[in-house]
Amino acid sequence: MGNHIKLLPDSIANQIAAGEVIQRPASVVKELLENAVDAEATEINLIIKEAGKTLIQVIDNGKGMNESDARLSLERHATSKISQTNDLFDIKTMGFRGEALASIASISHLEIKTKSRDEDLGTRIIVEGSTVRKQEPCQTKNGSSFAVKNLFYNVPARRKFLKSERAELRHIIDEFERVALPNPHIKFTFTHNGNDLFQLESTVLRGRIIDIFGKRYKDSLAPVKQETDIVNLRGFIVKPEKAKKTRGDQFFFVNGRFIKSAYLHHGVKEAMSELLPKDSHPGYFIEFQVNPGFIDVNIHPTKTEIKFEDDRAVYAILKSSVRQTIGQYNLTPGLDFEREQSFDAVTPGNDQPVRAPEVKVNPDFNPFHKDTGFSSYNQKDRERRENYQKMFETDSPEHHRNHFGELQQTEVG
Repeated sequence: MGNHIKLLPDSIANQIAAGEVIQRPASVVKELLENAVDAEATEINLIIKEAGKTLIQVIDNGKGMNESDARLSLERHATSKISQTNDLFDIKTMGFRGEALASIASISHLEIKTKSRDEDLGTRIIVEGSTVRKQEPCQTKNGSSFAVKNLFYNVPARRKFLKSERAELRHIIDEFERVALPNPHIKFTFTHNGNDLFQLESTVLRGRIIDIFGKRYKDSLAPVKQETDIVNLRGFIVKPEKAKKTRGDQFFFVNGRFIKSAYLHHGVKEAMSELLPKDSHPGYFIEFQVNPGFIDVNIHPTKTEIKFEDDRAVYAILKSSVRQTIGQYNLTPGLDFEREQSFDAVTPGNDQPVRAPEVKVNPDFNPFHKDTGFSSYNQKDRERRENYQKMFETDSPEHHRNHFGELQQTEVG
């Protein structure tokens, strides 16, 4: 009986890995942007054509690679971030598996230009479907340029399932925001089909939020900050009255990495539950700084889900911090009563003199005189006063009036 188990060729193994890591053009953008951040770049340029179907290019001014590193970066599981098992539990970088470039190269035409800061010449490598077609020295700037062309050209089934250009561009923008937000110190540009979509200068987190999402957030952010032995967190929540009906503008970052967590989202929502309008969702931009040994980031292929050593403690700290911000910045909704205009004081203009109030007195006024001259003292008023006086009049000592004003006979002893 012959052997049935075979080793897969590298080209097929890379495509299988690509199926897990590279789901659409946005996945390539994510991997290349994270590599640029790991390279300590201060400027990153993203260039896209046709929503990434024909070109995805990321240019950075980071550390770059020498000739040997550039070639090794295309091999599966080649990485500069892990050398022993314990390193898996002390991850401080965005990427670490060493699969991204090998996976991307297996399903595209890839061109790499890179140069380290201590070398005079850089390296240019051209790869087609995991096959290196050319490697040569070249003149280039410090840093790296990765140009991914004709994505999924050799996997037509995957290319057929891509959405419209508008939908794919929306996914790319989402990934761009997830990298740009926790790195406000880095300058980013984003161009699509020759049009500038984003030009983000180096700033702080609040400025980066406003630059990406617009000036509507300028007065809508309340800071959240807490330092504990377990976790330090900082960021902003969106004021409850600015909450949106749809999900969005909800970002958690752990050590600079975007994550998704329904559990932590529930903590924020619970803290703001009594203030949120009906059927609305809270907005937030919150970053956690945690000892890498207290988290596991190796539980999901895209690294968007992580595991905390003590989830409940982090949940409690987050919820308490949001409530503290609500109280400190008085984010409770105001009472909007209709104002009674008669209580409004009329203030004179700056050009009008201030006058003391005047009281008019009629020195001839006599409330018991019939001819007072006051219109309010009319005939009915006089009759009411006269009837009131008659209640206390008596015709003789033998009579008195009861409490209804009726005369009654009284016996005289």
